[in-house]
Amino acid sequence: MPTLLRQLPRSSKLAVLTADSSHCSEDLLGVDETGELARVVIGGIEGGKLLENEMKRPPIFTETADIEADVRARVSQLCAAHPDIGAILFECTAFPAVAPAIRGMTGLPVYDIATLCKMTFASVA
Repeated sequence: MPTLLRQLPRSSKLAVLTADSSHCSEDLLGVDETGELARVVIGGIEGGKLLENEMKRPPIFTETADIEADVRARVSQLCAAHPDIGAILFECTAFPAVAPAIRGMTGLPVYDIATLCKMTFASVA
């Protein structure tokens, strides 16, 4: 997260989207500076189909279209509330499947675990 914040203009914010934002507290972000923390917006898809299905035992498969609907709705809310968002970080490992759709919807860079793996492999290959 600190690396992504450094890549953004100081006037921009980084949106962190998680499945359940109640479990994503500031101490998990790896950002120590108060000024930098103010540039982080956390949102979750609580109440959505994905989290509902994942909480069942055994978990129920969630269609990609349902994940996309949950993510689109929350990203729209975050961007409306914070028009200075300059990039999005997906915390949930279910979200990379919808990253291209969110990139197209927002025109913003979207980072996730798949992006991190690709960048890591590219740096050592």
